[in-house]
Amino acid sequence: MAEILEIIMVVSFGASWPFNVVKSYKARTTKGKSLLFLCLIFFGYIAGIASKFANAEYMANFASKWYVLVFYILNFIMVGADLLLYVRNRAIDKKEGRL
Repeated sequence: MAEILEIIMVVSFGASWPFNVVKSYKARTTKGKSLLFLCLIFFGYIAGIASKFANAEYMANFASKWYVLVFYILNFIMVGADLLLYVRNRAIDKKEGRL
């Protein structure tokens, strides 16, 4: 049951990231974005992925539980994409004199 709840949590978080990435892409500004927030979430997913590899019980059953790690990795990629867009948008802000 704990694994199902974990998957629900990770999928719920993950469902919102694509919308956020699209919004960042279209906005072309860092206004309203927090680099600290993005970095903390990014670091949190690194820790979550590392925790799976450090968990001997999880790794022993990896063949039947690999999907949990996949959701963590997908979220990590989405947050990474948003971080890259933050860098792009910050450069646009500087170029257009908004900073």
